[in-house]
Amino acid sequence: MKTLLGLGAITLTAAMYAAPASAGCTDPRNPHAYSTTPHAFAPASAAGMSEGNNGHANRSIVGTWLVTYTTEGAPGGEAFIQWHSDGTEWENINFPILGGNICMGSWKETEGNHVFRNHWGWLYDGSGNLAGYFNETETDEVSKDGNSYHGNNETKIYDLGGALQADVTGTASAKRITP
Repeated sequence: MKTLLGLGAITLTAAMYAAPASAGCTDPRNPHAYSTTPHAFAPASAAGMSEGNNGHANRSIVGTWLVTYTTEGAPGGEAFIQWHSDGTEWENINFPILGGNICMGSWKETEGNHVFRNHWGWLYDGSGNLAGYFNETETDEVSKDGNSYHGNNETKIYDLGGALQADVTGTASAKRITP
């Protein structure tokens, strides 16, 4: 039922624009606009991790990551994300450039090895015209070895007037890319 409601919201949103819409960073409305096949990259290695005074690996989210998204259980894209020590982050996802594939946000530690991300991006129609924006919020947990994280997210899609068009949930799973 949740999937049918999500598909209904997506269909309604797409019908509001003359050309098909696509989103920067995460586009839960169009899961076939990009490759859903995971790509083979060199695995993360603890060699790039710093050791703290207590001898444990650094569990900070700061660094570069390869992230795999799902949207309501379906493949949702792959992205490179950089989390910066000043509380900002940016993302480059495997979506077509015309639709927007770079977006950014801010983050903060919440407790222990958890972080909260507030992420924003623009939405474009099939001709590259600005059509709306989205806000993704995500809570992630960094693994004990500091080389992976996973979390849950919610993406709200708005038209240019600020009216909510869709609200979808998903997950993120990431592996650190070490220097």
